[in-house]
Amino acid sequence: MPVDRLLPTQEAHDLIDLVRHIADKEIAPLADQRERDHQYPDGLFALLGEAGLLGLPYPGSVGGGDQPYEVYLQALEELAARWAAVAVAVSVHTLAAFPLLHFGTTEQHGRWAQAVLNGDLVGGYSLSEPHAGSDAAALACRAERTADGYRINGAKAWITHGGKADFYALFARTADGPTGISCFFAPGRCEGLTFGKPEDKMGLNGVPTTSAYWDDAVLPADRRIGSEGQGLHIAFAALDSGRLGIAACATGLAQAALDAAVAYAQERTSFGRKIIDHQGLGFLLADMAAAVDSARATYLDAARRRDAGRPYTRQASVAKLVATDAAMKVTTDAVQVFGGYGYTRDYPVERYMREAKIMQIFEGTNQIQRLVISRQLAS
Repeated sequence: MPVDRLLPTQEAHDLIDLVRHIADKEIAPLADQRERDHQYPDGLFALLGEAGLLGLPYPGSVGGGDQPYEVYLQALEELAARWAAVAVAVSVHTLAAFPLLHFGTTEQHGRWAQAVLNGDLVGGYSLSEPHAGSDAAALACRAERTADGYRINGAKAWITHGGKADFYALFARTADGPTGISCFFAPGRCEGLTFGKPEDKMGLNGVPTTSAYWDDAVLPADRRIGSEGQGLHIAFAALDSGRLGIAACATGLAQAALDAAVAYAQERTSFGRKIIDHQGLGFLLADMAAAVDSARATYLDAARRRDAGRPYTRQASVAKLVATDAAMKVTTDAVQVFGGYGYTRDYPVERYMREAKIMQIFEGTNQIQRLVISRQLAS
């Protein structure tokens, strides 16, 4: 059943209704088969871009939808409840667009912003490396100054849309030390850029994850976003927002698992009663519902702080931690509700459970979120 959302305006309600319509008609029917076939959702980004759903949280001055983050995240949650891989891909695209749209020049906006926001250019976020995941300051990919630009050498890892994206928010070292990292709006195809074999993943198989290898690839100087050495600041600013995106995706996934479990528990009978009427099962479903509602409340609290211009780093980490742990528990319990059928691919709950696990790992593991929270408490 649709979530009864408290939204700030009638425009926001209409927007969520549009997202639900598109998600039910165009996305949900594709999810199971394309996940099994590892098939990329070709055409969906153009559809979402045409509907104005790829630029929701960005200002109208750059062509965005001018929506508060609390509305954008609830739209993302609706997508995730139908197909988590697509919602994660949209979240990553929004994350990849962040450096350009928040730190780019007017000239850079004029060249690329509209194509990014309407889905003509799909983005990937290229920060992690084989030996620098959670410790972003340790990255080794280098951008060496040339007469008219930069020469890029190094390896990147765990890139959503790797090999498919039209651009990457690329972070590379222009000098030694933590202040020696810079950000680039890098093309998805150029001489010297190659990609590894897509990872054979547990879930989210509709969107590829790959490594990237930069071998003397040349980027013009106008591809740098912000000043030299500003890259780590840009990356961390983007990641606070990105963690909220993953929290919303995890909440949508958990909501889908809860809805499936409740529907099944109302149909299945044992000992002459619907299984939802047995207290043991009913209480399990109640705990699942409480976990979903708590997850949604934490990400909305963080989003509203962001929208108000208040610090929200701690709240973003809390939201990511609470929502993704909730998704893992709720999807696992959903499989339990279905019993033996939950362990088969006849029902989607086994896919939900596999998809939930990665939510606890990417955009900063939940152990890193605890570290962020504890440091915020100590500051």
